[in-house]
Amino acid sequence: MLHHLANTATACLGTLGLLLTLACTQPKPSVQMTTPTNAGSRHFLALGDSYTIGESVPEADRWPVQFARLARAKGIDLANPDIIAKTGWTTAELAEAIAASGNTNSYDLVSLLIGVNNQYRGQELDRYKTEFTGLLQTAIRFAKGRPEHVMVLSIPDWGASPFAKDRDPVAIGQQIDRFNAAAKQVCNQHKVTFIDITPLTRAAAGDATQFAPDGLHYSGKQMKQWAEAVRREFNVARRCRLRASRPSTGSG
Repeated sequence: MLHHLANTATACLGTLGLLLTLACTQPKPSVQMTTPTNAGSRHFLALGDSYTIGESVPEADRWPVQFARLARAKGIDLANPDIIAKTGWTTAELAEAIAASGNTNSYDLVSLLIGVNNQYRGQELDRYKTEFTGLLQTAIRFAKGRPEHVMVLSIPDWGASPFAKDRDPVAIGQQIDRFNAAAKQVCNQHKVTFIDITPLTRAAAGDATQFAPDGLHYSGKQMKQWAEAVRREFNVARRCRLRASRPSTGSG
């Protein structure tokens, strides 16, 4: 089985370190296979960047892991997620990592949260939309061709973070909104659930407990709110009821 990509980051200092944490050009992905810490009969793949891998928080505080735990508390036998995510990745880098992973498994549930680094690096919205579309189609393939088993989370607004205090939060927020609008449009076209967590990240402004120590990424407390939003808006019991076997392997 595929599993968590290592969340290795370039060692940087001070403000430069934070910048590189969010948005530096990453080396070609190297894949490390590991085993999820919880086995379940329904299987979950989480795709993304620092917000999915949970930069600066323990594994148990990552939003996909918290969501799986919430699902199990409701009697749904959902395994902790396989994760393909790394701090700093754009849509193109995530797509490259998926290809490099060689993952041919199928899943009962797939999540996608990607785009903040496209915005941060000043990449064109049209490019993001094209690359996001490709990733969404890949997510649907991982979900056995069933778009109703895929969910997309909106891009958090890092303009509301302590790290952005000397930047232009209004401009950042407007750019994030444009990227999210593009992602939502693509989701609607593919009949995929789009879950808007951006207001939660904006409401976190001024509350240090909602952020990791770096002041840029989010704490487990904030990511718990994302997991709860997903649980409310995505009926995993209904969507995952058909398959209870372990991920299938092979190209079929």
